[in-house]
Amino acid sequence: MTVEHRLGKEHGRPGYDASVPPVLRIRPGTGERIAFETDDAVYAELHDHGDLAALQAPINPVTGPVYVEGAKPGDALAVHVHEIRLGDYGWSQSLPGAGALQHRMPDHVVSRRIPIDAEGVHLTGRHVVPARPMIGCIGTAPATGQNSTVMPTTALGGNMDLTDVAPGATVYLPVEVEGALLSIGDIHAVMARGESSFVAIEAAGVAVVSIDLIPDAALRAPRVETDEEWIFVGLGDPVQESVRRGYEDVFDHLVDERGWDRMDAYAVMSALVHSELGGPTGSEAPDPLHPFRAVGAVTLHRLPKSVL
Repeated sequence: MTVEHRLGKEHGRPGYDASVPPVLRIRPGTGERIAFETDDAVYAELHDHGDLAALQAPINPVTGPVYVEGAKPGDALAVHVHEIRLGDYGWSQSLPGAGALQHRMPDHVVSRRIPIDAEGVHLTGRHVVPARPMIGCIGTAPATGQNSTVMPTTALGGNMDLTDVAPGATVYLPVEVEGALLSIGDIHAVMARGESSFVAIEAAGVAVVSIDLIPDAALRAPRVETDEEWIFVGLGDPVQESVRRGYEDVFDHLVDERGWDRMDAYAVMSALVHSELGGPTGSEAPDPLHPFRAVGAVTLHRLPKSVL
């Protein structure tokens, strides 16, 4: 696969921040492919030292940012994921204070180095599964302040941890600043929907993407398009608000963007649009004393293309 631009992991940093100078400027719609290299330094440190307090590497650094010429507030980026290349191993870890089952796991770091080879991802001595690489962190910069690459997920993306952000998918991200300032990181070799541990099979890798620009898209949350589905991301607190907002976006897409009758849209949604919890990061900023405790919810609402 031809790649026109390569961004090394030395351009990785935590957070989405419009004050960070872009490392690349590109014209959208050219089909030029950009390789974003990511690293796994934080997991290697945890494996070696077993101490969150001793970390030197940032958690979930994102590589970039990339300035997209012509992008302005109210537009959206269409980021086409072409390929994700993995290294020879990944990491599975249990971190104190993180994950849905922290009360069942030890109060110290437990770490495994997970081999990745032609056979697949070696989860245990008897569980080898095919790699299903995906991008955990993808987003644009906010107009003010800095958005986290840990939690929460925001309207501009971030640590969404969606298994659908994989080769063949297109991710639509709202733009809040001139140039959008796209950054990508947190590659996984394989991850179950929901990521119960908050640390799935994390891996260093390279994500290859190209970018189109959608003028005046006015998205209020990210969307993901696959061959079979449109996936609408709901964000809100409590979870019922997240679900409602996701449903509104599906409904508005059918009625306002595609011209459907309202009752037709409602009937099809009730019958065929499946909803589920998204990644584990929440939709609101967590308590600073509990940085891994999610507040609010990320939900997904799946519209099959076969009905369109």
